Amino acid sequence: MQIKFTKMHGLGNDFVVVDATGALSAWHPSAKEAAFLQDRHFGIGGDQLLLLYPSDKADLRMAIFNADGSEVEMCGNGIRCCALFARKRGLVSKDEMTIETPAGIMRPVIVGSEVRVDMGAPKIEGVASAPPEGLALPPMTRVSMGNPHAVFFVPDAESFPVAEWGPQVENHPMFPKRTNVEFVQVLDRKTVRMRVWERGAGITMACGTGSCATYVAAISNDLADATGKVILDGGTLTINWEGEGKSVFMTGPATEVFSGEISL
Repeated sequence: MQIKFTKMHGLGNDFVVVDATGALSAWHPSAKEAAFLQDRHFGIGGDQLLLLYPSDKADLRMAIFNADGSEVEMCGNGIRCCALFARKRGLVSKDEMTIETPAGIMRPVIVGSEVRVDMGAPKIEGVASAPPEGLALPPMTRVSMGNPHAVFFVPDAESFPVAEWGPQVENHPMFPKRTNVEFVQVLDRKTVRMRVWERGAGITMACGTGSCATYVAAISNDLADATGKVILDGGTLTINWEGEGKSVFMTGPATEVFSGEISL
């Protein structure tokens, strides 16, 4: 089977994007296929594989697969890339669109060179609670953006050993479906520095849902104002959240790198 793809990234969080609205609409990749396409040595390479399908609930439906082949609920940087991809390829005819995901229907809007996404209302599952049992970490704030996040505020995000602690939290028994993990330093009430260990992908240069969860956690701990910046390894996202019951809005860039075709 020949697969046409486009390589994209959002702040260095990179994706293999596939148009599955036509001949590929019946194809649902196996974990092995998804992992192969994202393999940086034998495949194309990427943090996630994103497929756009027809939808009877929205303009399009997005399926998301992590680098290990596992299918997940949502990808914030990915949905910005998919929105730009869909607009440029004529899959949608407007700058404002709806995209169905396992986490719900998202509403990206292309604004100049960036994409702003209504990510829906977060679910806060614990503020400044005890860290996972047996792990010598600071208090944890758990936030769901349709996918799970465990946020830890640390004194120095740059030097924090993310590769050591990230997988221990991700795979801890208290998270039966595993979790994304964010280590965050508050710089001021409008700026935080975040490093991330993504579930099924490891350290990535940026995480959109993680940035949303991080900023919601900062506000919930009275560490940040309603609108601010999340500084990631690959760049900066703007996040806005007006409080409980309100949607989180994420704004940032999406970049197309190259297109090609691969045999599967």
